Amino acid sequence: MMSGIDSFIRYLRIERNASPLTLKSYSEDLDSLLVYFAEEVGNTPDPSDVDVATLRGYVAYLHDCQYARSTIARRLACLRSFFKFCQREGLADSNPAKALRTPRIGRKLPHFLSTEQVAKLLETPVANEASGLRDRAMLETMYSGGLRVAELVSLNVESWDRDANVLRVIGKGRKERIAPVGSYAARALAAWIEVRSPCDNARPDDAGALFLNRFGRRLTTRSVGRMLTKHIQEAGLERITTPHTLRHSFATHLLDGGADLRSVQELLGHKSLTTTQIYTHVSTRRLRETYEQAHPHAARTG
Repeated sequence: MMSGIDSFIRYLRIERNASPLTLKSYSEDLDSLLVYFAEEVGNTPDPSDVDVATLRGYVAYLHDCQYARSTIARRLACLRSFFKFCQREGLADSNPAKALRTPRIGRKLPHFLSTEQVAKLLETPVANEASGLRDRAMLETMYSGGLRVAELVSLNVESWDRDANVLRVIGKGRKERIAPVGSYAARALAAWIEVRSPCDNARPDDAGALFLNRFGRRLTTRSVGRMLTKHIQEAGLERITTPHTLRHSFATHLLDGGADLRSVQELLGHKSLTTTQIYTHVSTRRLRETYEQAHPHAARTG
């Protein structure tokens, strides 16, 4: 089992170009299965000895431990991928996880900011010092391009094509996409690059980073989270606002402004249109206005 897991993680890293976060998630999910075998079954079987009944016992164990349905669903998806790999490599005769039913998950609507709230947040960083110029450039870039925070911190100076005013972004699965840079973000980026200063002995990975910390090294996702928390408090916004909120707001405002779902899917880098469809709830106002203008019995009287 351990050998199979190691081979699977290596396959994800090398052949599938999975991101570090994806690798971490899969490793943790498979570690959970190993803990179940060790503590509840008493031994760790080979992949070929695992059947549907064994995995159903594992799912029952997860429910007994009161894991969220979303967590259980993610772990089942991991098991399906793992045993599919084992079957392909001849480590198992079949995929026992294929028959498992995924628990139904009620999708939560994403938290997003109004255009007024976004404007207030973007104006919070003090633009007369280096850290303020950097923070404003980061916030403008996340909102302008709908970037994930991991995508933001992985940007290099050369990622920005000034002539075309676009960013080359490396998203999930190491897939590259083009993200637009609006005029506000372009001005903020230009102002930040003028004062950007990597440390003298910076590592090659840090030297080319677009966004740097006060030590002249590449920012981490945690640093961006702390930065946003600070500006959220200063702007008086809800505490549930996170770096991903700007991505949600980006998609929401595009759809509310009339963008089609396929275009938003491409801009977000979503593999499936289903993932993007969660944002359609925000276009209710626009649809209502269209209805009232076009439907003959929608006009108000009096």
